Formats: sequence, C-alpha cells, structure tokens
Amino acid sequence: MQEMDTNQNIPLAMKFNLEKDKLADAVNRVMKAVSSRTTIPILTGIKVTAGLDGITLTGSNSDISIKSFIPLEENGNENARIEAAGNIVLPSRLFSELVRKLPDNRVDIEVDSRLIARITSGSTEFTINGLDPEEYPNLPVIDEKDLVSIRKDLLKDLIKQTVYAVSVSETRPVLTGVKWTIQNGRLDCVATDSHRLSQRSVPVESGSDADLQTVVIPGSSLNELSKILDDDNEELIDMIFSQNQVLFRTRYVQFFSRLLDGNYPDTSRLIPTDSKTTITLPTKALYHAIERASLLAKEERNNVVKLRTEGSKVEISSQSPELGRVFETLMADELEGEELRISFSAKFMMDALSKIDAQNVRVYFTGPMRPFIIRPIGDDGILMLILPIRTF
Repeated sequence: MQEMDTNQNIPLAMKFNLEKDKLADAVNRVMKAVSSRTTIPILTGIKVTAGLDGITLTGSNSDISIKSFIPLEENGNENARIEAAGNIVLPSRLFSELVRKLPDNRVDIEVDSRLIARITSGSTEFTINGLDPEEYPNLPVIDEKDLVSIRKDLLKDLIKQTVYAVSVSETRPVLTGVKWTIQNGRLDCVATDSHRLSQRSVPVESGSDADLQTVVIPGSSLNELSKILDDDNEELIDMIFSQNQVLFRTRYVQFFSRLLDGNYPDTSRLIPTDSKTTITLPTKALYHAIERASLLAKEERNNVVKLRTEGSKVEISSQSPELGRVFETLMADELEGEELRISFSAKFMMDALSKIDAQNVRVYFTGPMRPFIIRPIGDDGILMLILPIRTF
C-alpha cells in the first residue's frame, strides 16, 4: 500500500531524512560532474536515489560521471532514515545552493508522484519541481576483470606531478590526457604538451596477471578526481578499465571518466640518456630564485629566465628592456661537467619544481638547445623534462 501525503492526499514517490553535512558533502562531489552547458537538459540536474541501504547522488556530463553514496549507518551513527524508496532528478544549481544554506542539521526530503520535491529543515520549507529520473542516462557497466588498486595518497601525488604538463590545445586531443601504462605491478604515467614532459611511476596492486594495459585519461578528468578525494590516505582506490571508460571506486564514491582515442607519441625518444652538465640544488632555493627572476621575465613574450654555471656557482637572471634586469647567484651542492648557458620558460620550471616534495633536485643538461631533465633526489620514480628556448 502506498504511503499517502496527508497534506495533499497525493501518493509519495520517495521520502527520507538525513544529516545535512552528509548531504552537502555528496552534493559537492557530484556537482563537479554537472555542466550547465550540456545539450541534454536532464544532465543539468542531480539524480537522487533512496534505496534500501542508503542514498545515492549522481552527476554526469559527456566526460565524467560521479556517484556519491550515503549509507544509512556509519561507525554506529545514523546518517539517514528512509521511509519510502524512490528517485528523482533535481535542478543542480538550486539544489546545491539550497542544501548549503539550510538552517538545521537534519533534512527531510519527500517527493510526490507529480515529481514535486518538498525539502524541510528546521522551520524552512522549499518545494522544487523535479525531472523524470527515467530520462536520466544509465552509467556505464564496467567488467571488473582488469581491476587494479592504488593507495589514495599515491594517486593524488601522481595526478599532481603529471597532469600539469598536459596540452591545453585541442589540435592534438590525445595530448590533453595523461598516458597510463600498467605492467608488472607498476603504473607508469606520462604527460607532455610537446614543450615539456612529466612522468611518474608508482607500485599498484593488480587483482590478476593482466596483460600490458595502456589508456589515455583526460587531464581535466584527473583534476576533478583529485578534488573529490579526501585525506584518508591509507584507503585503497580500485581502478577498473574498459575499452572507452575508466572507473575509480572508493568505499562511497564512484568516478567514471571517458578515455581519449588516438596514438600517444613515443615519449621515450625525447629523454636524453647522457648529460654534459649536472647540478644539484635545494629545491625551494632554486624555485624561489626563478620566481624572483620571473617578475621581470613575465613582462616579456616567452617568460624567459637564463641560467649560467661558473665553477660551483649557478647564476639565474632575466631582463626586460622596459623594466630592468635581475641576477641571483646560488651555490650548488654539486656541479659537474661543462660550463653552461641555457634559457627556459620560468613558468615551466616553476610548475615542475612546485610539484616536487624532495628537499633537493638534480638537473641534467646535455647542451644549450637540448631538453634537460629534473629529478628529485631520493625518488627515482619521478622525471620532468623541459625544452629550452633559444636566446643566446
């Protein structure tokens, strides 16, 4: 027998009560997948589903889909109570604003058969016209045979240390993504925009002896994934790959992303195997010297900073015809090989150095017009490469 809404004698399609903070967290997560510019009107909304075991919120666009689950109970505390199971799609912008500003820490949501939602918190009551959940597209079903797991802190690190180097130009769409290769219990990630490159290798746990697997994940998807990962660093994240989708799954969140088509270039040929000059410097000191030099450099077209070695000294400089010039000398911890003069983008160098947690870095140069490599000391899994700029 259907439960009746005593106020209006209209059958209820869904009714539940839950904690405001849990609802707000779930809404914030799924909002990262909702686009106001979609050509499919139903995707401007958030799908809310009340089931027997909890409440699921879903947001989706053409690139990513996010599901966030709120269990009825967690660690002995009651999160939600469901009186009538069901689902509805609510306008995302209004719903997210409303949830954030509700006055009480408990929220009642009930939906009648006309898809009108009544949201009550304390003495505040909203009614919102919902959309038909049957029109909301189904999320992909991914076969779990190729499941790989990674610690959450490692995943966040490798996203941070690679995604900055993806291309922002759509002329070669495959370069707007990060290439992931899983083989022999390791995940190798590479990103390049043709002017710089970053690669990171980390161990992963594979549920099977899966064959070599290579996919290209959009950099924009990885950025959004990183934003919704909380700081429970010990938690393992499952990664499940299909032909055109990847699913990242935590205990209460599912994050789907489409994969990019196209052949990713063989970047191994870009990486020099020898060096003529090697410099070891404190990471922060080098970063801040380049940051200061960039104050003048960014007034020029290429944001160029120059580096020159002499003895055990490293000179960082830049100049602007209109504004002036800056010189700064750093004492290298180690400096081996030929004397060097080279120019490069201050932004590219700062982007790379800011992603390194190690106290010291070693920079390998093979000449003034050849790519140079940056490696943090103590972590062989990270390599960053930058192409110089011709100024001398």
